Amino acid sequence: MLGFSRRIEATPPGQCALALQLSLLEASALQTCGKCVPCRDGLPQLARLLRRIVECEAVPEDLERLKALAEMIRSGSDCAIGYDAAQAVLDGMTRFADEYKHHVEEHACQKGVAQSVPCETFCPAHVDVPGYIALVAEGRSADAVALIRKDNPFPTACGYVCEHPCEKRCRRTLIDAPINIRAIKKYACDQAAADTVPTPKRLPDTGRTVAVIGGGPAGLTCAYFLALMGHKVELYEEKKHLGGMMRYGIPAYRFPRERLDEDVNAILGVGNITVHLESPVGTEEMKRLASECDAVFVSIGAHAAKKLRLPGMEAKGVISAVEMLRDIGDGVYPDYRGKKIAVIGGGNVAMDCVRTAVRAGAEEVNLVYRRRIEDMTALKEEIESAIAEGVEMLTLKAPLSVEMDESGACRALLMQPQMISAYSRGRPGVVAAQKPVERLEADLVVAAIGQDVVTKPFEDFGMKTHWGAFVTDEFLLAEGFTNVYVGGDCQSGPTTVIKAVGAGKVAAHNIDEMLGFHHSLDCGVSAPEPRMNDRTPKGRVNLVERPVKFRKRDFNEVEIGMSHEEMQQECGRCLRCDHFGAGAACGGRIQYV
Repeated sequence: MLGFSRRIEATPPGQCALALQLSLLEASALQTCGKCVPCRDGLPQLARLLRRIVECEAVPEDLERLKALAEMIRSGSDCAIGYDAAQAVLDGMTRFADEYKHHVEEHACQKGVAQSVPCETFCPAHVDVPGYIALVAEGRSADAVALIRKDNPFPTACGYVCEHPCEKRCRRTLIDAPINIRAIKKYACDQAAADTVPTPKRLPDTGRTVAVIGGGPAGLTCAYFLALMGHKVELYEEKKHLGGMMRYGIPAYRFPRERLDEDVNAILGVGNITVHLESPVGTEEMKRLASECDAVFVSIGAHAAKKLRLPGMEAKGVISAVEMLRDIGDGVYPDYRGKKIAVIGGGNVAMDCVRTAVRAGAEEVNLVYRRRIEDMTALKEEIESAIAEGVEMLTLKAPLSVEMDESGACRALLMQPQMISAYSRGRPGVVAAQKPVERLEADLVVAAIGQDVVTKPFEDFGMKTHWGAFVTDEFLLAEGFTNVYVGGDCQSGPTTVIKAVGAGKVAAHNIDEMLGFHHSLDCGVSAPEPRMNDRTPKGRVNLVERPVKFRKRDFNEVEIGMSHEEMQQECGRCLRCDHFGAGAACGGRIQYV
C-alpha cells in the first residue's frame, strides 16, 4: 500500500481526471468484504460503466446510469468502503462535468489533457526546475540564476520564502520524497548573488510606454519583462522602498533586506525602468496614465488590514499584522520588553508576528486560533519553529472581545473555547464548546486574519471589483478596458510571492501581444544534457535553523543553507522528468490560472 499511496501523491498534472477516478474506484472495489450487495456487486458494475466512459465508448444515457448506480451504492452500502467510493464518483461527476461530457459527446479527453513536467507545471511562473537543478549540480550557480530569471526575476526571494508548489507532485515521491527544490535555489543564489549575474541584453526600443502601479513582486516582474522586450516602463510605488509585501510583510529573519535588494537591483539593472517612489496613484492620476501610456498594469497588492469585528477592538494596544510588519519594513523595530502579546490567526503572517514578538523581547507570546494546529494554513515548519521559540499555541479558542482598563488600553483578550465539528468545504468546522469563557492577559493584541485591497480610487476610475478584488478576464485584462491589466494580490486576493511573480510574467507577455508584438527572450543559458538518474532511495535534505537560544534574540537570518555535499546529493535525486518524461509548451497570449 505504501507504493500505491506514493503513486497517488505523485499523480502527474494533466492526467485525465476520469482515468484517475477509475483507478481509485477499482482499488476500492478490491477492498469490499462481500457482505452487502450494493458494494460487492455494485462497485464492479460502476467500474465497468466508468471504464466505458474513460475509453470514449459511452453514450449520453450512460452518464445517467452512472449517476443512478452511484447513488444507489452510496445509500445502500453498509460501510464506508461502498458509500465513500460511490460518493467520490458523484463528486467527480460534478467537479469534472465538462470532462465527462467531452468523453461522451466528443469521444476524447479535453484539450490540454496531457502529462507535463510536474515541477514546471505547478510553479506559477513555470520555471525550468530540472534545468537549473542540473546547472547547480555542475557547479554553475550563476548560470542557474540566469535560467531561473528566464521566467522568474526573483530567484533569491523564492529561494528564501517560496512555498514551493513545485514540489507538490514531484515524481521522486515514487521512490522516497520530493526534492528540496527551494533549498537548491537558495544555494544557487548564495553562491552567485542575483545582482552579480548579468541580465539578458535588452531588445531594441519599441517606442511604447507602460505604466506599472505598484512595486511588489507582480509589478517588478512585469516591469522586468516589459523592459527586456524594449518597452519603456514608468513604475509608481507609494512607499519609500520597492519590494511590496516582500519588504513590508516578511520579517528580516526570514528574508534579509539586503538579499531582497539583490533581486531588485538586478531587475532595475535591465534599464528602461523609471521608478517613482512615494508616489501613490489616485483616480485622476490613473485617468492620465491610462490615456497617455500605451498600457497600464495595476499591481497594488493587498496592504490594508482586515477588520476583526469584536467589542473592544478600538482599544489602545490592538493593532493589525500589517501595521506591525510594515514598520519593520522601513527599519523601525518594536520594543516589546516586559509585554504580553496575543496574536490572532493561524496563517504564515500570524507566525511572522509571533516570531517577531519573541525577537522584540516580549515576556509572553500567545497565538490564539479557533481551530486545531493541524488546520492552520501556515507552513508546518513555521509552526514548529514558533513553538520551539517559546510561542504558546492556544488552539480551539475563538476571540470574543478585548477587555480594556479605565484609560482605554488593552488589558486582556476574552476567548470562547471551541470544539471540532463536521466538515465544511474540505476541512472540519468548529462550534462553541459548552465551556466557560477564558481570559488571556495581553498588553498588545495583533489581528493577523488577512489583508484587503484599497480599491476605492480605482473603482472611481471605472475598474470593477468582486469580493474586494479587481475583476479581469483569463488574460488579466481589466473588465471594460482595452489597455488596463491587473495582477497579483489585488486581483487574486492575498497569496504567495511566486503566484504574484507568475501574474506579472503573464501580464507582461499579454501586454506585449496587445501592443502588436510577440517578443521571445533568450537568457543565454540552456539546461545541460541529463545524466542517468539515480533511483537509489535517499533521505531528503531539509534545511535547519540556527539554535533557538541564539536566533530568538535577533532579526538575523535564521535558516542555514545547504553544504556543497548536501547540494550534490539533493540535486542527484532529480529524475530529469523534462527529458525522461513529457512536457508541454504554449505561445501567444498566456492565461493566468
